[in-house]
Amino acid sequence: MQKFVNNPDFIVEDMINGYVKAHSDLIAHSERNSHVVKYKNAPVKDKVGIVTGGGSGHEPAFLGYIGENMADAVAVGEVFSSPPAQAFFDAFVEADAGKGVACLFGNYAGDNMNVKMAVMMAEDEDIEVKYVVATDDVASAPKENKEKRHGIAGGPLMWKIGGAKASKGGTLNEVIEVAKKVVDNTRSICVGLSPCVIPAVGKPNFSIEDGTMEFGVGHHGETGIKVEKLKTAKEIAEEMTHTVVKDLECPENTELVVILSGLGSTPIMELYVLYDEVYNILSQYGLKVHKALVGNYVTSLDMNGAALTIMSLDDELKELFDMPSNSPGLIIK
Repeated sequence: MQKFVNNPDFIVEDMINGYVKAHSDLIAHSERNSHVVKYKNAPVKDKVGIVTGGGSGHEPAFLGYIGENMADAVAVGEVFSSPPAQAFFDAFVEADAGKGVACLFGNYAGDNMNVKMAVMMAEDEDIEVKYVVATDDVASAPKENKEKRHGIAGGPLMWKIGGAKASKGGTLNEVIEVAKKVVDNTRSICVGLSPCVIPAVGKPNFSIEDGTMEFGVGHHGETGIKVEKLKTAKEIAEEMTHTVVKDLECPENTELVVILSGLGSTPIMELYVLYDEVYNILSQYGLKVHKALVGNYVTSLDMNGAALTIMSLDDELKELFDMPSNSPGLIIK
């Protein structure tokens, strides 16, 4: 295993320490919990708190989206593991300014269980918490059961838009409603070309044979829709874009935010090759790209692959997305 690592069992702690030191202008460690990171100005007076959390290995998600007009606190789990309920609760406390807390996270069993437990803990402390789960991964469940789908890069879009709504003075219910709108208007699909290695394990946790690709692979190595022979970038882009657009069903001339995220070891050069094809295909559909984000936004350790996320915009979502924000993982000017 060729890794920059000290003790693999403490790689998350080491990563958190480095992240906080590198971005001390924006974020700080919670004094309540070593696995909670907060916006340095949180809780922000007269504002709904924005909290998220999840397993490590997806950086810059989740702690990379803490910042101005973004998330106020994040619970950080071990690699590919949910943070415990106590970490979510402590994040709620760090974010709460008396206006309630919106917890916006991905739809995974462990996160669902621990957030619900943390919400009950918060009730005992008179902290009002409501939550929304991202369900943008079209490969993880059929459309008729879309509430069972997992979250991918729909999370950063919830944090961006939910954070903007909160900073503009939105109530807890208004923040929750706009986060739900993001979920309804967002779809994603992943393609994996090679697996990832969990540091504490030291070997891949699944396999993708040379010359093949896994279409619809999950961020933790969950089985995709199908295994195919490796295609050209144009063919891969066509399959990804058609799958997402078909599921999203947005009318012609709709404006979009498009995220093309690498999964950890994908060269940025190749992501732009893919995006060129994605843009052309969207244009053929009569759809308009308002903003494109190409780079590493939600990763999976050192997996080689890409995730395509598309959000359709209305006037409210467009205004909130365009609101300036500053976080280590996303800056909008």
